[in-house]
Amino acid sequence: MKRVFTLTDRAWLGSCLLYKWQKTLGNYIAVAGSDSSVKIFDRHGQRKNELNLPGRCVGMDWDKDGDILAVISDKSSSVYLWDANVNKTSQIDSGMRDQMSFVLWSKTGPLLAVGTNKGNLLLYNQQTSRKIPVLGKHTKRITCGCWSSQNLLALGSEDCSVTISNQEGDTIRQTSVRSDPADIQFSVMKTDERSSPGESTVSVAVGKKTLFLFNLNDPDNPIELAFQQRYGHVISYRWYGDGYILIGFSQGYFVVISTHIREIGQELFQAHNHKDSLTSVAISSALNKAASCGDNSIKIHDLSELKEMDAIVNLEDETKGLDQLSWTDDGQLLAVSTQRGTLHVFLTRLPILGHSCGTRLAYLTSLLEVTVSNRVEGEAPVAVTVEVEPNFIAVGPYHVAVGMNNRAWFYAMGDSGVERLKDMEYLGTIASMCLNSEYAAALFEGKVQLHMMEGEDQQEQRQTRLFPDGDRKEHIISHALTNDFLFYGTDRGVVVCILVEDWQVLNEYRHPVGIKKVFPDPNGTRLAFIDDKSDGFLLSPVAVNDSPVEIPSFSPTITGVLWETWPSDKGVFVSFDDDKVYTYAMHKNTIYGPRVVFVGSTKLPFSHKPLLLYNGELTCQTQSGKTSSVALSTHTFLSHTHSPGAHTHTPEELGKQLTQALMLKRFPEAWELCKVLGGPAGWAEMGRSCLIHMEVELAVRVFRMSGNVGMVMSLQGIKGIEDRSLLAGHLAMFLNDYNLAQDLYLESSCPNAALEMRRDLQHWDSALLLAKRLAEDQIPFISKEYAVQLEFIGDYVNALSHYEKGVTHNNKEHDEACQGGVARMSIRMGDIRRGAAQAISHPSRGLKKDCGLILENMKQFSEAAQLYEKGQYYDKAASVYIRCKNWSKVGELLPQVSSPKIHLQYAKAKEVDGKFKEAAQAYESARDWDNVIRVLLEHLNNPEDAVRIVRETQSIDGAKMVARFFLRLSDYGSAIQFLVLSHCNDEAFQLAQQHGQMDSYADIISSEATQEDYQSIALYFQGENKHLQAGRFFHKCGQYSKALKHFLKCPNTDDNLAIEMAIETVGQAKDESLTNQLIDYLMGESDGMPKDAKYLFRLYMGLLQYREATCTAIIIAREEQSAGNYRNAHDVLFSMYTELQTQKIRIPAEMNTNLMILHSYILVKIHVKRGEHLKAARMLIRVSNNISKFPSHVVPILTSAVIECHRAGLRNSSFSFAAMLMRPEYRHKIDPKYRKKIEAMVRRPDTSEIEEETSPCPYCGFTLPQCELICPGCKNNLPYCIATGHHMLKEDWSVCPHCEFPALYSQLILLLETESVCPMCSETLSVNQVEKMDDCSSYLQPDQSEH
Repeated sequence: MKRVFTLTDRAWLGSCLLYKWQKTLGNYIAVAGSDSSVKIFDRHGQRKNELNLPGRCVGMDWDKDGDILAVISDKSSSVYLWDANVNKTSQIDSGMRDQMSFVLWSKTGPLLAVGTNKGNLLLYNQQTSRKIPVLGKHTKRITCGCWSSQNLLALGSEDCSVTISNQEGDTIRQTSVRSDPADIQFSVMKTDERSSPGESTVSVAVGKKTLFLFNLNDPDNPIELAFQQRYGHVISYRWYGDGYILIGFSQGYFVVISTHIREIGQELFQAHNHKDSLTSVAISSALNKAASCGDNSIKIHDLSELKEMDAIVNLEDETKGLDQLSWTDDGQLLAVSTQRGTLHVFLTRLPILGHSCGTRLAYLTSLLEVTVSNRVEGEAPVAVTVEVEPNFIAVGPYHVAVGMNNRAWFYAMGDSGVERLKDMEYLGTIASMCLNSEYAAALFEGKVQLHMMEGEDQQEQRQTRLFPDGDRKEHIISHALTNDFLFYGTDRGVVVCILVEDWQVLNEYRHPVGIKKVFPDPNGTRLAFIDDKSDGFLLSPVAVNDSPVEIPSFSPTITGVLWETWPSDKGVFVSFDDDKVYTYAMHKNTIYGPRVVFVGSTKLPFSHKPLLLYNGELTCQTQSGKTSSVALSTHTFLSHTHSPGAHTHTPEELGKQLTQALMLKRFPEAWELCKVLGGPAGWAEMGRSCLIHMEVELAVRVFRMSGNVGMVMSLQGIKGIEDRSLLAGHLAMFLNDYNLAQDLYLESSCPNAALEMRRDLQHWDSALLLAKRLAEDQIPFISKEYAVQLEFIGDYVNALSHYEKGVTHNNKEHDEACQGGVARMSIRMGDIRRGAAQAISHPSRGLKKDCGLILENMKQFSEAAQLYEKGQYYDKAASVYIRCKNWSKVGELLPQVSSPKIHLQYAKAKEVDGKFKEAAQAYESARDWDNVIRVLLEHLNNPEDAVRIVRETQSIDGAKMVARFFLRLSDYGSAIQFLVLSHCNDEAFQLAQQHGQMDSYADIISSEATQEDYQSIALYFQGENKHLQAGRFFHKCGQYSKALKHFLKCPNTDDNLAIEMAIETVGQAKDESLTNQLIDYLMGESDGMPKDAKYLFRLYMGLLQYREATCTAIIIAREEQSAGNYRNAHDVLFSMYTELQTQKIRIPAEMNTNLMILHSYILVKIHVKRGEHLKAARMLIRVSNNISKFPSHVVPILTSAVIECHRAGLRNSSFSFAAMLMRPEYRHKIDPKYRKKIEAMVRRPDTSEIEEETSPCPYCGFTLPQCELICPGCKNNLPYCIATGHHMLKEDWSVCPHCEFPALYSQLILLLETESVCPMCSETLSVNQVEKMDDCSSYLQPDQSEH
């Protein structure tokens, strides 16, 4: 708050002052001290008059309009009246004998109430000069009173009573109180029902302790409110708002209570505003503020938010304390009197006067001070002291003007400071004024005077000019001035643009109704105006014949418009009323043409007047004489783009900001927001906005960012178009606004684009209309396309019409399509003959099918079938012929029919006719095998074909029929077979049981049976004592114990198979008791007859007991050897050898040695057969050295050894074996044909011997004879060659691919020239399968056979 002035007077010193503000206007303040005078000052502190009284002033009051001041003194019975309008004093005699004590004007009329020390009352009517004396109203001095708005007078007296009187002085209510009443006020008490109109409650402070509330409508129930003692005495109180009371207490407390009956007695707010004392409280309803004073400070609260302190004023020099507070009615000035006799006046609310020009502001900062500032350009504020309190302010680039009534003062703003230029009087009271760099334009009494502010030496006609000219009868309502143009709007709706340079009318626009206000942009190229209907419009005043654009969402309460002064946002402006600011954007180049967009609204703080808009920031003037910035809610995106790290925004907020930026055409900011949002939705929204604003290049970039390839390619295709209408049409089409696109295309240089668009969109009605205007040759083609659509939706009448219109007679393919449509539509319309004839003559098969289908649905079967047949749709034709029972045609078509359904229908028909052979053939073509079988069996007696079909098709029902057929013939085996095939296992089992065919049933059911089936068969065989079969089926159903029991009961004839099955059963059962039972049987412990060891071997193999199997195998091999079955013994050992190798079990040395000796014996025959006698001799020497292992053939083997050694030149070996044969036990067994020769060898011995070839050991390289298999050097058993029996050589290594036994590569290749199998495993082997190995280390495992 700013102190305006301070009033002091020597006569006032040391005493408290009595003062009153002029009501309503607040232009004067009357002050009385302890002397006998009342001094009257104006609102600037200048003394206007002084009233001299006979004694000290004891009361004063202004009437309701502030015209007359009434004053009473303690030594006079007269009332003094001062008229503020004429500055004259008068007095009236009260006629009372005693002294005056109280004076008060009515709130509503010219009634003055005067009270005396003895309790008498005088009512004086200023208008009629009528006096009404009321004697004895009270018995003691009247101290306080109040008028109500209904002209009731409440009075309080020292006789402790309160009276309520009417305007005639009659007492209508009276009540007593406990102590002296003070500060009576009328108000409306807050109640649930507002039944009592007007001010019906009287409040009185009683004895400075309680507050007494007296309801005139309920006089018997007054309310008395007491307060906490710590608050002190009630100093003062004020009603405000909806029944609230603000009370000030002597101890500095400031309390608010409510008088609502539910809240009465409750404190809504309490603050200890002043430390020591509080002397007064005041409320300004105009400001909605409350003030309290005490100690040496004033504190001001906002009534809407009491907890927040609005202002604090400290009066440091007032050491004695403050006294009374009082506000003017308009809230502009607050007066406070002090205990030492001074009066301070503070400015609490200024008239909001301000103006702007570009970015320069001028606004009232005190009653006689105007501040000029340009914060945007960084200029320091300049304070201009003015002569009068202005009614208006105007500012230009270099000048400022203020004025009141018909006078204006002009000041020049220069570098050296402020210079007063001149003051000027006009011909009427100035309504408003505008300035530019040279001229001032003043509006008064419906005219505008345009004149220069400087340059007195100019020609007189250039000095001033009055608009409108004398011959025009218009009354100007509003005007505005830019650097180049003067604009004004009249009551007849004319907006005039005048070029200031030559003072000529440049353009006029006539509006249907009167113009209230005009607001040009800074350049004067656009003008917003408000008409008498409170609608807003935008006009380009310098453009001839330009029509205005209505401003959307324009509130009827709007009082002004401000244009954006930021150079990059020329099309943006705001309109405002008392509560809100509305943002708009004018877009000149859009696909819709020039248009105004409503962007959004921003709440305006209380009592803020917008003066300037710059880049989304609104500079407003406040009541306190300062400026305040308000950021528009429509420009929130600026906070993100200018300081991206300062705030974190949610995606919803960012999306809203993006929409705002796009509506304001702020594409750089929108780009940044899209990058932050990241999603495709933001880019799509920006892309759409770019299309609307015809920003094709930017749109390409945006859609590329969003990944919309199709749109990018479409935009690149239209980038070079210069015709704006054509370009806008394409963009409108991309935005799906097809009607707009059509209008734009038709305005462009390429109107055919509209037709192409409608065709592409299949808007055929529009396309036909356009084609009639633009391209008649296209009508047939459009008609055909339209007809297709109409046919699809079922509008056959119009479809036929358009198909007929579509025939061109020169485009064969197109005409055929139209003729096909005519055929279809003719049929649908009921003209079947025409339609069918056209379809038959038409080359299209598809048309015949379509027409046939239509006819079929219409139940025209013969015509439909005929069309199907013509179109070679034989299945469809046959189906329709069947529906009309034309079997002869069906029979003709049947060879060409592929549908099983039709064959089936035909077959049924033939069967009914008794033609069973044809029926069977048709059933077979329909693949209805059950019916084929049925006909073959029941009618044609052809079981052979029926059985063949059942076996081929596995038909279950067919199998049942065949089974029943064979059952009738008593062929039970075949019947069982087909019952099983038809999954009738139970029936098959019963049949087999009844007729002794269980063996057949068991063989047939085989692997397809269930566990229950196997069990049933087993139980049957058990009953029949067929142990082998019973055991077999118990084994299959998993009952191994029973299976073994039956296998072991089998007679000797079935012995071999039964034992094999028993071994398999035990192997699967893995049950130790069963295993022991079988072993006992095989060893002969159960019946005393040991079984062949091979079964024990198989048992061990089945149980995976390889060590036991190995021992058994050696025993078996030994028995076979003893029996002379050397090949069997070899195979047993070989199979056991490979099994152990597979299971990775070490091979016993005995098995290895036995296998080697047996293999050497087998090789003898191969070598002899090939004529390799030396190799055969060497192998026979190895066998003969182990002759004890061949007890059955000792003599034949030794005889062969003698002969082969003799042939190979090994005479010494031959002699030694011949000598062995001469032993008595062998001699008589020698074959007679060799005996003499062997005897001669013994008699005449030849000991010559070919020395055996040597070769290196594969382990250590030691040289040893070829046939030696134990290395003397490393003591290892050497691997032997399966082709020669020699030990292996590292460099000549190969293996059999089947058994993986080693062989010398060179020797195996030679062997395979005559042999085709492996000598070890007897598998087929060829030279191509054998490969020489470079690395044989994996086969050289030392002592492998020793473990």
